[in-house]
Amino acid sequence: MPFRIRPATPADAAAIAHVHIASWKTTYPGIVPDAGIAALREEDSRQRWQERLEAADIPIFVAEFDTGVFGFLAGGPIRKPIEDYDGELYALYLLQSHQRLGAGRALVHQLASTLHSQGFQSMLVWVLEANPAVGFYQHLGAVQVTRQTIEIGGANLSELSFGWPSLQLLSEFPSPK
Repeated sequence: MPFRIRPATPADAAAIAHVHIASWKTTYPGIVPDAGIAALREEDSRQRWQERLEAADIPIFVAEFDTGVFGFLAGGPIRKPIEDYDGELYALYLLQSHQRLGAGRALVHQLASTLHSQGFQSMLVWVLEANPAVGFYQHLGAVQVTRQTIEIGGANLSELSFGWPSLQLLSEFPSPK
């Protein structure tokens, strides 16, 4: 069964919140303190995504089957200036059971194409160094740009930024059919 990528709507807030929280609970044990993960609540996340979707000020896309949403991506202008980069992938989450189907790649390509059509030239993403997704971004051609230490749940964690200097090249990178 093929998946679809489409722009998210406010009606997707609960599904996005579910994917967001479920992804944290399967990706970050052993990386982020357990108390930080345990404190996550879908209702809080749903409210934040509802507000973001109603604002409609950044591109947000969902990946779905006929049975429902299993992934999402959000991006837009870079939030913390880094030389030579103007766009940023803010969030990309897929339910663990739906990874390795090509949806992550398709979502990244959709954002790259959208941002490029809006005049952005490049994009970066921040990812915890211990996150297995580091390899995913490298596989898509991203290069490490810089690093920083961030605090999550009382722990100082290493976060890396990976970038694509050319959104045009990224949007042309081979995508699953």
